[in-house]
Amino acid sequence: MTEQTWFVIAMVIYLGAMLLIGLYGYKNTDEYEDYMLGGRTLHPFVAALSAGASDMSGWLLMGLPGALYMSGYGELWMAIGLLVGAAVNWKITAPRLRAYTEVANNSITVPSFLENRFNDRTHILRVASGLIILLFFTFYVSSGMVAGGRYFESTFDGDYLTGMIIIAAVTVGYTFIGGFTAVSYTDMVQGLIMFLALIAVPIFALMAMDDPSQIWTYQTQHSYGANLIEANPNWFSMFAGVSGVVIISNLAWGLGYFGQPHIIVRFMALRKPSDARAGMAYGVGWMALCLVGAVTVATIGPAYFGMDPSISIVDKQNFETIFLDMGRILFHPLIAGLVLTAVLAAIMSTISSQLLVVASALIEDIYKGLINKQASDNALKNLSRIAVIAVALFAALIALNPDAGILALVSFAWAGFGSAFGPVIVGALYWRRLNAAGAGAGLVAGAVVAFLWGGLESFGIMDKPFGLYEMVPGVLANVIAMVVVTLITKAPDETVTSTFDKAVQVAKDPNYALPTTQQNPAEQPA
Repeated sequence: MTEQTWFVIAMVIYLGAMLLIGLYGYKNTDEYEDYMLGGRTLHPFVAALSAGASDMSGWLLMGLPGALYMSGYGELWMAIGLLVGAAVNWKITAPRLRAYTEVANNSITVPSFLENRFNDRTHILRVASGLIILLFFTFYVSSGMVAGGRYFESTFDGDYLTGMIIIAAVTVGYTFIGGFTAVSYTDMVQGLIMFLALIAVPIFALMAMDDPSQIWTYQTQHSYGANLIEANPNWFSMFAGVSGVVIISNLAWGLGYFGQPHIIVRFMALRKPSDARAGMAYGVGWMALCLVGAVTVATIGPAYFGMDPSISIVDKQNFETIFLDMGRILFHPLIAGLVLTAVLAAIMSTISSQLLVVASALIEDIYKGLINKQASDNALKNLSRIAVIAVALFAALIALNPDAGILALVSFAWAGFGSAFGPVIVGALYWRRLNAAGAGAGLVAGAVVAFLWGGLESFGIMDKPFGLYEMVPGVLANVIAMVVVTLITKAPDETVTSTFDKAVQVAKDPNYALPTTQQNPAEQPA
């Protein structure tokens, strides 16, 4: 059999397994809350790997290795910022958000939580949050589809558009069928695949090289990347040639974690608040090892490809297929196909999580929250499935441009969510005095500043001011607006503050289990 045939067999095995998990999710989805939040029964191991896989996406196996390959260790500041941000997010956000979202009228989405947290009868917070999610997730989902098209090009020497359509169709399929449960368990499997592949590829690449020691000198002395990238004597330096603005911008990626709806929704689905401690250990440990693997792939790449003229990287613009190409060359076609599914896993896990969050914004936060509050569970589930398809089609239109950089699309969306939701979520969980007006002001200020600041470059208008990543001014604008408006407006009433106090108490009790984790909804007292 040809190499392509083996690759197809491996991909069919993987895609078939994902659809089976989707069917499992369908069988365990009885209520609308099950479809959106899995009934709040997620094990911390599943939650951790699900959050990690949906977070890292194609960026971990394609965007990051490509950026490091081209520029060197100056790009490591981003990985450091993300690792620290993920750890702090699990530590301070997860337990309180798990407790608060159920205490606050059993909120199952970020917008509904904000509305219930501040008892916002105007629905401004819910609508603004839903619109921000729709806006930025469109770009985020598109980044996954771009990665899918690139995957198909590199693995099968196929057509970008065909690959994008196939991968998007399967992802939409299991998300459509199984909802949150299917997405979470497929993410867990995908996280394990990503981990194993990132460990195996660099190890076997080193074993295949005649002189592995060249990985520490080749890129500093020779041009590489088909001679498109000049030798860089400072390739291994995290400081040389890296400005303070670049370091701050890359570290600022870590600030984004607190406001990513597709990540923090996993905290809301935990069995109980105390599960966050185990989730942090699983999630941060997985992430650290995966980052080490991605960095090692990029470190080996210049010498591995440069010393053997018979092999090359398919993507000669962003060099984001380095991991794919290395795996394809190293292993037997069947094993290589299974290894390459790690990238497919990363892509699909992120797209599925994001599609579900966007569907929840459309149906739970806009349709049910504003148009039809009496909609039946069955109607809401069906409308959510329709929303998944509609959003996927719209995102695919943006992804039709094959020159769109994965990292650029992810960067813009990540900053949008981090700037809009991050300070408000943390403030909602820890600042008793925070009110609806302050939260709304911060939400809008962060989103607008991030969109305008990042959009200047993304839409080809001009470079970003000072070259600073939009996360920094976005978060700063959010915090200033949130604090100032809160202090000059009326303090929240006793209903809001008493709910805050209850949520804090629940989050701190290691033995506390909320009612939905102990009994079926039908058995709960009215």
